[in-house]
Amino acid sequence: MGSLLIKNGKIVTATDLFDGDIYIVDEKIQTLGARLDLKADKTIDAKGCFVFPGGIDPHTHMELPFMGTSASDTFESGTLAGLYGGTTTIIDFAIQSQGKSLSEALTQWHEMAKGNAVGDYAFHMAVTDFNEKTKNEIKDVSERHGIKSYKVFMAYKGALMVDDRQILQLMEETKKFGGMVIAHCENGDLIDGLVAKNRTAGNLAPRYHVLTRPPIAEAEATGRFTDLAYSGEYESYVVHLTCEESLQRIRLATQRNQKVNVETCVQYLLLDESLYYKEGFEGSKWVMSPPLRKEKDREALWKGINQNLIHTVATDHCPFCMNQKEMGKNDFSKIPNGAPGIEHRMELMFSEGVEKNKISLNKFVDVTSTAAAKIFGLFPRKGTIAVGSDADLVIFDPKEEHTISAKTHHMNCDYSAYEGWKVKGKCKTTILRGTIAIENRKALVSKGFGKYLSR
Repeated sequence: MGSLLIKNGKIVTATDLFDGDIYIVDEKIQTLGARLDLKADKTIDAKGCFVFPGGIDPHTHMELPFMGTSASDTFESGTLAGLYGGTTTIIDFAIQSQGKSLSEALTQWHEMAKGNAVGDYAFHMAVTDFNEKTKNEIKDVSERHGIKSYKVFMAYKGALMVDDRQILQLMEETKKFGGMVIAHCENGDLIDGLVAKNRTAGNLAPRYHVLTRPPIAEAEATGRFTDLAYSGEYESYVVHLTCEESLQRIRLATQRNQKVNVETCVQYLLLDESLYYKEGFEGSKWVMSPPLRKEKDREALWKGINQNLIHTVATDHCPFCMNQKEMGKNDFSKIPNGAPGIEHRMELMFSEGVEKNKISLNKFVDVTSTAAAKIFGLFPRKGTIAVGSDADLVIFDPKEEHTISAKTHHMNCDYSAYEGWKVKGKCKTTILRGTIAIENRKALVSKGFGKYLSR
């Protein structure tokens, strides 16, 4: 693998900010210091740039079979796009099909990723059919595959949704092996009733997606999930929290000294529900669940990050091209849910968060990398810049300005959720396990370079 020396950078972790050099041997960081005089196979001058830990996106869906089609990014294209945007590790969801085993799902996801992923990857296990057979698989999934996070869906009845009793049983079983349950919090019955009512009334345009998934559906499920976790002191994690009402449920949980790990996504911090009201079918680009919310919710989420109520910022990257979205051209409930985002998460969080004084540089590193590494068992191998850690690094120019466009992004999607968005700050070089992966807007690694991470 050789050696690499990064000189003159401003090194940023979740807790520190200092000028220094980083010396890498093979895949690991060997030395940190000032003005290091060491021989290396290659030296990079990072003067004027920040050096961040490689980003960790804890919520992606590569190649996900969903609503009669599949997400358009493969593990190859999706992780490569992530590398272009400074994300060196993803945690994807291996999703059990109802009536089938966890091992069948894991086999499927390993086959999709192994030999194809360009960046490093781990898996969450999504449990959609918890029964005695599934229960007996938890030990093997936890100990042999190194998967300690188990997702439940509180919506999508008939395909993914589980009931409260199954959630509690899963919490009890995963706790035995040091695991946690993570949840998509929406009240599926409430949503299904609203969807049926609007379809009957002939309300079929994309805007009815947001109108049938109101904040109360998310807030009720968030409160119920945290209550279930509280009942047995189970560790928990809420994915893609979107609104002030749900955040209040988290705040209430902390008042009884409960710790709930919480994630939001970059789109909920930057975009709002007005996009669903664009003319024609344009609003389908942002059909995702939960949907985009109001300006007040965006403000609450930014404040929630600084109050340490929200710990990670992910993407829920699940892209579908427009011809796939058109499956719901005449019925909003048939539009595949999801949007592209993995490539732009870190640059947008810097440009809109750090540059606009909404979060500090240290908080930026925490929510885009370190917190996810700690919560999901990857720290300190990933998520920080320290001697002995994997040399996953981003050399970031804080001054370079550019514009996001589907014409220039690397995600396998024919539109951008942020088309025309002007961004300040650019990932110049991405290093994965000591190897330069992206440099000068060119990929220097290819499919199969990514490794599976047992956690």
